[in-house]
Amino acid sequence: MNELEIIRYPQIEGMSMFFDTIDYRTAHFHPEWELLFVLDQPLVITADGKTQRILPGEMILFNPLEAHEFRKDRQSCTAFFLQFSPQLFSMAYPRIDYLFFDHLRISDRLSADEKSRAAAVLFDMMDRYLREQDGYQLECLSMCAQVLRLLLQKVEHHVLSSEETAVREKRTARLSRFLKYVDENYMHKIRLADFAEKEHMSLSYMSVFIRNELGQTFQEYVNTVRFNAACKMIAAGDMSMQNVCLDAGFSDYRYFSNEFHRRKGMTPEMYSRNPDPSPDAQKTHQSLHSLERFYSRSRSAELLEIYREIYKI
Repeated sequence: MNELEIIRYPQIEGMSMFFDTIDYRTAHFHPEWELLFVLDQPLVITADGKTQRILPGEMILFNPLEAHEFRKDRQSCTAFFLQFSPQLFSMAYPRIDYLFFDHLRISDRLSADEKSRAAAVLFDMMDRYLREQDGYQLECLSMCAQVLRLLLQKVEHHVLSSEETAVREKRTARLSRFLKYVDENYMHKIRLADFAEKEHMSLSYMSVFIRNELGQTFQEYVNTVRFNAACKMIAAGDMSMQNVCLDAGFSDYRYFSNEFHRRKGMTPEMYSRNPDPSPDAQKTHQSLHSLERFYSRSRSAELLEIYREIYKI
């Protein structure tokens, strides 16, 4: 499976908004900008080979085709997501197709008043998005343009050259093939050397490439995919622990059990008695191995009011 993220919550072409409660989200990328407003617990993100801890109240922005991975710190993290395509504004601002923001933590570039104003606009957008009253699409586009204008004023950015664009596209395509390779083969014995051979690259080059892109080694990433696949199998409740171990790609049960203890502080058997909660409503991403929860329209409206009260918006 290609970890090019596809959002299945279509109301406005080129724009999506949703709440997501995250335990883990596999490395992925998408053709839209993605703005996150972290709401309740710290979120650990990896992007551009660097790992950062994002605190509640902070906002971060990923550029189109910029690979990133999410994981909770200690407790599940709920965040508000806005994704919007550059094409929404390309006629009014032609350079936007090649615009690249240089800072991930965009809230660091905003004053307290600007952060509060940006949060208010985001929550108002979500309110319009959920209500779907006549003409709400225009209101959402207008408010998204306000946010984008603020970012252009306050956050360092530059226009990518044709050479930079070509390099990014080539790197993204290779990473996409790697993620697909792991996705299709994690349940069996898997070697980075085999993927490197397919790419006509040396093993050492590919090792550095994976670490630079994902901020972890090949084996660390594969183990994480296997572990989260095992968690989902256990939550389904219809397999023995031995079969989960083997189907998730762990050849040794002791190693499988140790991995659970290291990551969860408990054995697989203990986890099976109290697995992570299942999604409240529809799934909006195309990932097999993520542990995250999305919400129905009615529950999203409730969450909006809860966080408006918390943030006094």
